[in-house]
Amino acid sequence: MPTPTRPRLAGLAERLPDRVRQGYWTRLVPVLALVALVTHIPSFVRPVWSPDEGFLATQARMLADGGVLYDTVVDRKPPLLPWLYQACFAVFGSASLWPLRTLAVAAHLVTAILLASIARGRWGNRAGAGAGLLYLLVSIGLSPEDTQAATFEVFMLPAMVAAFRYAERRRWLAAGIAVALCSLTKQTGGAVLLPVLWMLFQDARRRGVRWPPALFKIGFGFTLPIALVAVILTKPKGFLFWVVTGSGDYASFGGAWLQMIGRALGNSAILAAAGLGFLLPVGRRLWLKHRHRPLPVAGEEHGSSTDLWVWLLSSAVAVSVGFHFFGHYYLQLMPPLVLLGTGAVATSAIRWKPVLVYTTVAATAFWTLALAWPGERLDRTTEVATAVAAQTTPKDTVLVWGMHPELYWLADRKPATRYLTAGFLTNYSGGKDGSLNVGEQFSVSNAWQTFDKELVDNGLPEVVVDDSGLAPYQPTQIPKIENLLDTHYEMVGVFADTVVYRLKR
Repeated sequence: MPTPTRPRLAGLAERLPDRVRQGYWTRLVPVLALVALVTHIPSFVRPVWSPDEGFLATQARMLADGGVLYDTVVDRKPPLLPWLYQACFAVFGSASLWPLRTLAVAAHLVTAILLASIARGRWGNRAGAGAGLLYLLVSIGLSPEDTQAATFEVFMLPAMVAAFRYAERRRWLAAGIAVALCSLTKQTGGAVLLPVLWMLFQDARRRGVRWPPALFKIGFGFTLPIALVAVILTKPKGFLFWVVTGSGDYASFGGAWLQMIGRALGNSAILAAAGLGFLLPVGRRLWLKHRHRPLPVAGEEHGSSTDLWVWLLSSAVAVSVGFHFFGHYYLQLMPPLVLLGTGAVATSAIRWKPVLVYTTVAATAFWTLALAWPGERLDRTTEVATAVAAQTTPKDTVLVWGMHPELYWLADRKPATRYLTAGFLTNYSGGKDGSLNVGEQFSVSNAWQTFDKELVDNGLPEVVVDDSGLAPYQPTQIPKIENLLDTHYEMVGVFADTVVYRLKR
């Protein structure tokens, strides 16, 4: 007799409590999951969206081949995301980034659910659903290269919002752990510690209780995971240098201040356009408050929004650290902005429909832009990677002199050095073309000595790809690289402003 599967499942569903079968989250989460997937469908249509993805993918392969993080595999970022890439490659293979893109969609979904929980607790069910939807719609409201890639900021957001949510509920130990996880994904995620501490001291003042015990819980929760990673799972000295102390010159203001201000204003304007539907109510609220006019309130406001403004301020400071103002940095601003907008709509006479309609239209425009995003740079990089693979064998090493480490991953060839971009050896960082602090003398401490030793111990790379173009670190400006090419290599291919050299026979 066949097993009556369907009746059995139906009976199981009937036995579930009503709050599960028809509850708020049971209805909301599937909707949020669908929106999260639809808004990030464009992320799956390209093999790689940004150099950060290429860097992480190459790192993961190096780690899988026996590399040691913060020793023979280096970066200025914390270790959680490189380890996640490595784990995904171990399970699914390293030929595609689709598992990471899937996890990125999941990270956006978790962030939306946490924001919905915060908003629901403050302003009710409708506000919770609105916050979750607004976040997912505005999460693609920047350049597609910044929002569709599986990079640090995306995976940082769930822990950041969780830290705020735990603090709001006075779960101080969990809040400290969440801040630590956020910081171990990207250093600037630790900025959420400021609103966490603000809520602690405000809670202690309102309730008339002592704050040191709770502060100890936050400190313990924050310190323990970082100590575990720094002391046990990585090399302590290497972790301290690469994650904490070794980025001073990279994060300096430099001399490209006009370029940086232009990027800051440009990305701010793009984000403002994407979120104008809920940012206008925030501006209106501030204006009415400034003019001391009574606010048109549909219901009593549930608590102060000062903690949200502290969160936004700390995120703005985090975005500004290093004076790079890349678009993906602005993802950190989205959660507090969404909550402020949700609160402004929920506690005023403004209706939800126009807010959601505008944000949906804006998201549709960004979604369409992502599908139609020009692929000339990716096409050229793929063409160069194909040429490199043809000129080498899997046993050969390659040196990419540039800022596009995805060439290593696309060509499936091992790097000749632990320094995957020219930035480590010259202090160049993307978008600082006018900076004066670029050159051999501005490299990471002892980087050139390490680089020379790697070439001596492992042999010269079979192929060198000069991807510098007209950047201030082009070989004619870096005597060591110019001498290396002139002495040992011959040109074998030119692709636009990218030149491929092969070792002389």
